[in-house]
Amino acid sequence: MSTAILINCFEVAPDQDERFLTLWKQADELLRSRGGYRSTCLHKALGPQARFRYINVAELDAVETWQSIVSSPGFGAIAEQMRQFQPSPGLYAVEISHTVPSTEPA
Repeated sequence: MSTAILINCFEVAPDQDERFLTLWKQADELLRSRGGYRSTCLHKALGPQARFRYINVAELDAVETWQSIVSSPGFGAIAEQMRQFQPSPGLYAVEISHTVPSTEPA
């Protein structure tokens, strides 16, 4: 088993924010209830020029965790409702990571 980063981009019209967030929270609760789900961050675009208004980045214990979750009937029902937001999920592994050291005085 290998860890995985889920990156899922969504095209959400501004007048659909409330519906999208309701469905996203349902999916998030389901994912967290299944175990193997380390963290998630839902990002919202700061300006109107972004194609994807929302991008979810989640860390999973294993690729198998994601495969198990997305094949469940509960997730399928939520995914069907979210189809209007044209989700674009993919699993990734970190290739390169940099952290900038803090410049604040100790």
